[in-house]
Amino acid sequence: MNRIRVPRVRCIDDKGNMLGVMETRDAIAVAERSGLDLVEVQPNADPPVCRIMNYGKFKYDQQRKEKLARKGQHAAVLKEVKFHSNVEDHDYATKIKHIKEFFQKGHKVKALLFFRGRENAHRELGFELMQRVMRDCQNEAVIDSPPKMVGRSIIMIMGPRSGK
Repeated sequence: MNRIRVPRVRCIDDKGNMLGVMETRDAIAVAERSGLDLVEVQPNADPPVCRIMNYGKFKYDQQRKEKLARKGQHAAVLKEVKFHSNVEDHDYATKIKHIKEFFQKGHKVKALLFFRGRENAHRELGFELMQRVMRDCQNEAVIDSPPKMVGRSIIMIMGPRSGK
């Protein structure tokens, strides 16, 4: 399973010591004597650099590092909170409390305000409610997308302030 096709390689042993430039078959023999693999680590060099190592362990360690790197990444989550233009004060306060909790967890929030039936005739009430939401969340949030009319609803996207 020898995939190294060049006649000469610069060889490094398993402890990191330079063995020098040698024939590829000699480097493979040295690796087999120590029970390890000869791995080409820098194919574009002149001559290519090969290292004597346990390739299975190397691949395992690489996969672990990639898994830990993925684990540390945080995907942006978009939460939705729905309003109507005639929302009562207690319901409004509860929804604002939920929005602030989402910001503390680092989530973005999409505030949706739906108009039903004759409510469509008074869209200014909806925009006033969205302005009120913006005022109540101004310390915790930054406005990513200001309120805009889309069909029969008003949509606004807010993100958490980064000054944690």
